Amino acid sequence: MIISSTKTQSLEKVQVQDETLHEIILYNDEVNTFDWVIESLMEVCDHTAEQAEQCSIIVHHKGKCAVKTGTLKDLEPKCTNLLERGLSAELF
Repeated sequence: MIISSTKTQSLEKVQVQDETLHEIILYNDEVNTFDWVIESLMEVCDHTAEQAEQCSIIVHHKGKCAVKTGTLKDLEPKCTNLLERGLSAELF
């Protein structure tokens, strides 16, 4: 016995915005404390305490760490805020 089934599929047009993702890179320095870096990442980048601590450890040992990914529009004010707090950060 052969059973045949026909499905009707409706296709929706989905508009995709082609926005390139960027990263904020945080660099190690000899000025800022772990506590200040952690507090700044939590307040500026919306990190949890654990995320902020892990990023600060990576920055300390590796010299840098990507701390936030997003659109240029979203990251520019965050990077500026980190810089205003005295942290060494760059937007890529």
